Amino acid sequence: MATYLGLDIGTSSVKALLVDAAQRVLAVGTAPLEVSRPHPLWSEQSAEDWWAATLAAVDEVRDAAPEAWAELAGIGLSGQMHGATLLDAAGHVLRPAMLWNDGRSGAECAELHRILPDLTTRAGNIAMPGFTAPKLLWVKHHEPAIFARVAKVLLPKDYVRFRLTGAYVSEMSDAAGTLWLDVARRDWDDALLAATGLDRGHMPSLVEGSAVSARLSAALAADWGVGAVPVAGGGGDNAASAVGIGAVRPGEGFLSLGTSGVIFAVSARYASAPERTLHAFCHALPGRWHGMSVILSAASALSWMAEIAGQPDIGALLDRVEAWATVENRRTAPVFLPYLSGERTPHNDPEASAMFAGLRAQHGQEAMVYAVLEGVSFALADGLDVLRDAGAPLTSCMLAGGGARSRFWGQMLADVLAIPLQLPEGAETGAAMGAARLGMLAAGAGDIDSICTPPPVSATFTPDAAAHAAYAPRLARFRALYPAEKAARV
Repeated sequence: MATYLGLDIGTSSVKALLVDAAQRVLAVGTAPLEVSRPHPLWSEQSAEDWWAATLAAVDEVRDAAPEAWAELAGIGLSGQMHGATLLDAAGHVLRPAMLWNDGRSGAECAELHRILPDLTTRAGNIAMPGFTAPKLLWVKHHEPAIFARVAKVLLPKDYVRFRLTGAYVSEMSDAAGTLWLDVARRDWDDALLAATGLDRGHMPSLVEGSAVSARLSAALAADWGVGAVPVAGGGGDNAASAVGIGAVRPGEGFLSLGTSGVIFAVSARYASAPERTLHAFCHALPGRWHGMSVILSAASALSWMAEIAGQPDIGALLDRVEAWATVENRRTAPVFLPYLSGERTPHNDPEASAMFAGLRAQHGQEAMVYAVLEGVSFALADGLDVLRDAGAPLTSCMLAGGGARSRFWGQMLADVLAIPLQLPEGAETGAAMGAARLGMLAAGAGDIDSICTPPPVSATFTPDAAAHAAYAPRLARFRALYPAEKAARV
């Protein structure tokens, strides 16, 4: 039976996932990665480390399932977005890759907006240090000798593709995060490139994520004992995760409660609201886009509160909060603004700060933890409103991330957002699975409807109209806090 490999080039590790035609997981391999931070705001990795980790993860899969490996018929790629991997004309890496969380190019972001006043219209996004384009402008200013030798700029997964195949290729979802793509037209934008001193010759060619981008090189195929396996275009990590979880049709999406909080909504058209910090990207499948709202503190806000409270067992703490949360206690609880690390959607304000409002002597740990859960939920409601206003509403939504383990929080989110939330079973549904599915599509193993199915659901949180109405006055209080906090800083 044919098998398919998904490779996810993450920030902390590379993951390899081998599945069969029925998408049963046959083997998993992982290899760790380290981040270098030589100066404040810098965050870098060696591209060679990505390749070494890829080989190590693949070797683990090959050793675990040698017979299945021999039937390899397709490869898909996923990866951390925005990383700037600079190559010279011979394909040699010129410097460590600047990662998605590298913050050194703030001045260059402002410069890009000055150089190109219609940047947000062209790119569908505002310039932020996380994107790739301002990183190249920083290199141009601070490392001109290196910039002069740049022949190709590749994203992390696309560098791994280059090592797999020898081809310079990217795809729409990852390319949308560079700030060089016309997201609506799904093509490089010459004016955006020129603003950073580059042109199309510096860019990889573009394919859709489900299309064949290239084939495994003859040398690597011989070494691995497989044929000239097609390599799919693949996807950026969030888009690949959406493919893995079956969020591929307009109105479908997911809510991720990790360190940050993400709402990802699939749309049939380009939906943009850069002034409210909505990320407008292409999906990893043709004819589809996605909007993405991001809050910077989600499950991390709960971890922060639990640490301050001296409560390492977060599950037990949440059980206490649930028992405490009577109608009256909810009504009189403090309100929490969860901007512990600034905020992105909808404010784009790195200086925004967190606060408790309405805190009184009778409030104990349970009240404050409840307020944190509610405040994160309210912040996500702001993001959902941005998505709706931009034309990317959600009709169904999967719940993912570490925070999704709390059913109490899951029901609160459904009630606040007024949308049903589905909790998938523990099956593999991450970016590596999405990459494997894209590999299946590229290999012709099926179509989108047959391959990109949602996982089984273990629970559904159905919104309660009365509960939603009860949250409304508290949400209004929450939304009044940020303008007051901002005014107090001026």
